[in-house]
Amino acid sequence: MHSVTCALDPARAAALHASLGNAGAPPGSGDALPLFWHQIYFWDVSPPDRLGADGHPRTGTGLIPDLGLPRRMWAGGHLEFHKPLRVGHSAEKISTIEKVVEKTGRSGRLGFVTLRHEFRQNGALCVTELQDLVYRASASGQSASAPPVAATNEDHAEDLQVTTTLLFRYSALTFNGHRIHYDVDYARDEEGYDGLVIHGPLLAQALMALAERRRGRLNSFTFRATSALMNYETATLCWKNDGTLWVRAPDGRGCMTATAR
Repeated sequence: MHSVTCALDPARAAALHASLGNAGAPPGSGDALPLFWHQIYFWDVSPPDRLGADGHPRTGTGLIPDLGLPRRMWAGGHLEFHKPLRVGHSAEKISTIEKVVEKTGRSGRLGFVTLRHEFRQNGALCVTELQDLVYRASASGQSASAPPVAATNEDHAEDLQVTTTLLFRYSALTFNGHRIHYDVDYARDEEGYDGLVIHGPLLAQALMALAERRRGRLNSFTFRATSALMNYETATLCWKNDGTLWVRAPDGRGCMTATAR
């Protein structure tokens, strides 16, 4: 188990509000923290000698065991929203390992790690999050199988263009050192991507905001990344009235699927 206590600083929320280009005033002290904005708090701060070549904390130095698989990807997750976290008030994040599974796939050996995070404030459980991580040995960012084709039968769609500035700001605000989001030479030469990769959580954040605009308050949200999206590609955020969502790339491939309840 790992526990982190953090004051939900209004200045950090204001920074994300501005970075996302949101209209109106940012959430202030006492206001409800928007969904998934807890990602900019509770940093996992590791010194340089505990970082891997990719910029992430090395496995085996903290909660996650060393699987001998250096490449990490945030594959998806499930969130349950019990009550709002409040800006400007201290909160606690309690993390435990839900499960660790090792498999062999087309791209070689893989490790699947599910973390359970509970976010509590004033003694009350506010958010439960299951975070799915995949670890692999291969340096290639390309899947061994063809990416899925995204549906085109959405009831509503919005385009999202992610600039390199937003990639940098989101990495900084979430304290995410993964170099695929800001070091294009590393992303191409070491992990096999075509350019800078848009954060999966940033796309999930955009889908959550879209779901809230379409249906109001959410009780839960589940998402799964299916293909990497480069920053030079416009993301089409798709909504269907049954609560399903997805991200479509310009070439039609599906990059993320989600369900809002």
